[in-house]
Amino acid sequence: MSSSIHPAARRGFETSTSAYERGRPSYPPEAVAFLIDELRLEVTVDLVELGPGTGKLTSLLVSTGARVIGIEPVSAMRRALTTRLPEIEVLDARAEELPLEDGSVDAAVAAQSFHWFDGDRALAELARVMRPGAKLAIVFNVRDDSVPWIRALVDLLEPFRGDTPSHRSMRWREAFDRTVAWATRGARSFCHEHVSTPVGVVDRVLSISFIAALDRDRRSQIADDVHWILAADPSTRGRDRILTAYRTDCYLWERV
Repeated sequence: MSSSIHPAARRGFETSTSAYERGRPSYPPEAVAFLIDELRLEVTVDLVELGPGTGKLTSLLVSTGARVIGIEPVSAMRRALTTRLPEIEVLDARAEELPLEDGSVDAAVAAQSFHWFDGDRALAELARVMRPGAKLAIVFNVRDDSVPWIRALVDLLEPFRGDTPSHRSMRWREAFDRTVAWATRGARSFCHEHVSTPVGVVDRVLSISFIAALDRDRRSQIADDVHWILAADPSTRGRDRILTAYRTDCYLWERV
């Protein structure tokens, strides 16, 4: 695994694969249908997914028959992905150095991952391997921080973030402002309510890269704090079924 990967991703995602799979939300059917339509996914299409992780989105796209190539630099994630979807090709590579031929790709998607990349290098590589007119989709599930207990989670976690990149900062979009190889094709947002349990909420927190990278005692304390937040809020106290409000944002660009 390349040393150029951010340390929080390198250590955190290597150790939190199981929590990631259990705790992370999937994607709403409306957003998936939108991506399939915009990327024109079908059996003749070669689709590259950047940073597919355990395959949360991948598993919803393979049914189109498209040939999916996963670019995943974290070995534990690769193992989970190939176990879950043995029919797809998974490469030990990074978005900044794609082991693909020029003009060989019809579509690309990055879900919960683009903020980790060197955006300028990744867009240059994508421009190289993608055919003119091919579309790139960037997808993020975003928690609704206006919900009091979710806000309390954010307040608990942010002091541990350090220099870990965040999709919420929107700094990942700056590379698109600097390139002439990509033209924006709009965006759509979809409401998404993830059904979980108190243990699932804890797993979601422990799957966050900069939390997963902490020592065991600190992670254990954070897990206890999450349980306390859920026990203190009237909307979650004593409930076995926890609803977490998300918004799924889908951004589209086209290779010029």
